[in-house]
Amino acid sequence: MNRLAQNRPLRTGVFFALVLVIWTVLSARNVWDPMMFPGPAKVGATFLRLASDRTLLFATAVSLRRILIGYGISLIVGVPMGVLIARSRVADDTLGVVVSGFQALPSICWLPLALLWFGLSPNAILFVVVVGAVTSIAVTVKDGVNNLPPTYIRAAKTMGTKPLPMLLEVILPAVGPSVLTAAKVGWGFAWRALMSGELLFVSLGLGHLLMMGRELADMSQVLVVMGVIMTIGLLADRIVFGALEAMVRERWGLGTQ
Repeated sequence: MNRLAQNRPLRTGVFFALVLVIWTVLSARNVWDPMMFPGPAKVGATFLRLASDRTLLFATAVSLRRILIGYGISLIVGVPMGVLIARSRVADDTLGVVVSGFQALPSICWLPLALLWFGLSPNAILFVVVVGAVTSIAVTVKDGVNNLPPTYIRAAKTMGTKPLPMLLEVILPAVGPSVLTAAKVGWGFAWRALMSGELLFVSLGLGHLLMMGRELADMSQVLVVMGVIMTIGLLADRIVFGALEAMVRERWGLGTQ
């Protein structure tokens, strides 16, 4: 028991093994309709089928390409926008109000407008991804700048720091953790916006593959694609953002907790 409590990979492995056993037992007892609740063996066979004919690989590549482009644009636009709103009263009273209002609007609500503007093209989905992520990034960065200790700014002004060096050498390094948090939050919004767009718009990608499983009443395909979507999100959170968070914690001398 002590070994289980101290070994994180072992805890995770035991948990998922337990879930797999429960899933197998429930499917074997036909608690629900086998078509609606396939067992692990059938889901595994579907995964191998989709992987062997490269359907799953191609759909994943298309979705990853879209998310990287849309997420990259969101970061490039959202971070400076958040800093601008935090540092300028005029921007806060104008652009800040618009950004806060858009953040309250679910990203999928932009899809009808995107289809009217861009037509039935991948650009419509890309637009939904960018709009869904950029507002959350801007708001999180703005909050980080607003929560910056005022002594940092006063000390820099006392030393005669100009506005541009103030931004590049004081504000941005000081709000590094907030920018990372904004990037992480923005990734979540962008990923969900992408899946929503691909579900409702006939286009290649994981969302479309998920919808095809529903249309064909193939629940095992639905579960496979859902598993891939969750795995990509988990890998991004644990590997990419986990490594960045470790670097930020080391830079700020926070150590491990």
